[in-house]
Formats: sequence, C-alpha cells, structure tokens
Amino acid sequence: MNRLCFAFAATLTLTACGAKEFGSVCSEVPPPQACMTACDPAPGAANACPSGFHCSEDGQCDAQCTVGGSQCGDGYTCTAEGYCVDDGSGSGGNGPDASCPAINFTPMPVTPSILLVLDQSGSMSGTDINPTRYLGMRNALVDPTMGVVSQLESKAYFGSKLYTCAGNNNAFTDVPRALNNAAAIRASIDGKAPADSTPTAAALDKARMDFAATPPPAGSPPIVVLATDGEPNGCGTNQSQAQYNAQSVAAAGAVYAAGIPVYVLAISANNTLLSHLQDVANAGQGHQAGQPNIPFYPAANSAQLAAAFQTIISGVVSCDLKLTSSIDDASAMNGTVTVNGMVLTYGTDWTLVGGNIIRLTGAACNSLKATPNPAVSASFPCGSVIF
Repeated sequence: MNRLCFAFAATLTLTACGAKEFGSVCSEVPPPQACMTACDPAPGAANACPSGFHCSEDGQCDAQCTVGGSQCGDGYTCTAEGYCVDDGSGSGGNGPDASCPAINFTPMPVTPSILLVLDQSGSMSGTDINPTRYLGMRNALVDPTMGVVSQLESKAYFGSKLYTCAGNNNAFTDVPRALNNAAAIRASIDGKAPADSTPTAAALDKARMDFAATPPPAGSPPIVVLATDGEPNGCGTNQSQAQYNAQSVAAAGAVYAAGIPVYVLAISANNTLLSHLQDVANAGQGHQAGQPNIPFYPAANSAQLAAAFQTIISGVVSCDLKLTSSIDDASAMNGTVTVNGMVLTYGTDWTLVGGNIIRLTGAACNSLKATPNPAVSASFPCGSVIF
C-alpha cells in the first residue's frame, strides 16, 4: 500500500566541548512543570523544589537529568536532586566522554498542501453508495466527526475543486488551500449538487495551474487527490472515449512533471473505469515501464469510500522524526523518547531508521497524529552522535 510519508524536520542543538558539561531537562519543549517553580538559591537554604530537582543559581528549579535516564552519559549517574555525578567507574571525569556533546532536538512538522479534485458530474447522484456517491464522498471527507479532513485539518493546507460542466463550459467550484479548512470545504460541497459531465483532464490542468499561480508555503509539499466515479469526457466537445482517456492520463502526467504527485480514488466498481484510472494513477506518480503499478483506491460502497480517503490522506501526518546528525545504531536503545509526556519503549514504540530517523509506531504514532501540537522530546547517551 502506498502511503504519503512526509518527515519531520528537527533542530539539533549541540553543547559542551572540552570539559564535561550537562544540559537541562528544562530545555525540553514544553519544559516539565517543576521548571516553573521559584526557589531560594542561597547556600544552606532548604530545597523547596519537587523531587528530582534542585535550585539553580537563578532561583528556579532545574535538573540536569532524571533518575534512571541517560542524560548524563557513560561514567555518570543522576542523583535524587537531578545532578550528574561521576559514578566512579573510571569512564567519567576526563575520560572519553569529556568532550561529548549533549543533544536536544525540537521536531517541527512539515505541513503538506493538499488539493482535493472532486467529481461533481451527474452520475455522482448514484445510490450504490449510501445515500449517494456525492454525499458519501462529502461525509468521508468533511463530516464534522468522522471526516478525514475534519480530523486532520490542522495538519495540512486543504483546498478543494469541484468539477463538472455548465453547458459547453468547464465549471469549477474552488476553496483555496488553508489550515483548518474543513468547514469551508463542507460548505462548498453542500452548496452544489451532481450535474452534467466529467471534464477530468481540464480539472487536472486547472489544479496544476492553481499550484503554479498560488504556490504552497515554503517547505510544504503539494499533493493532488482526484476522486471520480466515471470515465472522463468534455464540455461541448465530441471526441472518442479513447481520446478523452488519453487527455486525462496526459494531464495527470503534467501534474506530476510539475512536482505534484496525484493520488486517485475511484468511486465505482466498473472495471473499464478502473483500468483507465490505473493509467491515471501511474501517470500521476511517474510510473516507469516494467515497474509495478502505482496503487490507487477503488471504492464500491460507503465503508470502502471512507477507508480509501482515510488511507490516502491520513498519511499526511508522518511518524518519522528526522535528526540533522546520525546516532550510532548500537546506542539507539539507550535513548529516551517521549511523546505528549509518555516515555516510549525502544523496539515497541519507536525505532531508529537509517541512523537519523526516529520512527514512531503503534500507539505512539497514533498519539502523534491525534494531537494538534504534539510535545516530542528525545535524548541519547553521550558518545552516540556520529559527525
């Protein structure tokens, strides 16, 4: 199954060269609540900080480490007040770790720009999908509770383009791409009804031109999701079906050539249509002769329609966290990764991929996707960074 996968960029801050220095757990984003506690730094004053913290010189509770954590590095241990101290093994102090950097990173999500190109032709009134193909598409996308756009609207710049004909002219109804755009897309779909023909090639051409005229924000990858239930035709033209099909395939290829992958959802079980849309999917993602076909997503009922949109679009939120330096594979298991305050288990909740990707899995991945502004932190033992 083909999934959209857009990595998180991460800022890697390196500190401490020369004499051994330690970081602060209060540099995490967000910091532990204890870091907000004022205290008396005077010599001999009672420690009013929560367990695991000490009073720093600036009168705020602080900690270099957490008991049982790996922030101190080899040769050191963490005290009950959050200090890193030599453990007496001989590997601390002026040993190999003396010039080891402490690492902290703050992941920033890459937010895709997704244009939904949606068939509004007369056949979308078909009732093989409950209550109709058109309303089934609407509910799968923008139902306030279950719609995939409603669920992910804070994590992608969504826009929509309904397409049909008005007599001899192409008819497009557009919602510009924006964050938190589910309500506007819902209103656009609700304001129209299925009618007329299926100018798919013209709709894909217009999608490509829209991205050229209004580029995505810097760093936001563009994507087109095409959903249609019929073979393409034109508005006021009289060509063969083979010609219309070829034009749609060429239009998808032009979108891909502009740097925009096309994902295809077929709201139909018609084998002739499915064969054509396989060609569109291949052209829309640069398929090469001899390679396996690019996956596309047929939907013959309401459940399949909802699942297809979910499969395509939910991938906009990645569970990969990218580091700007690599971590030694042998040290990865000693790292500490947290998501929304939950300490994750290496091998079960996360793994290291390619030396510089933290890949979240299972419940940790779900938590990352379900949270509008997830809090992620990670630390690795000293000596684990590969420069």
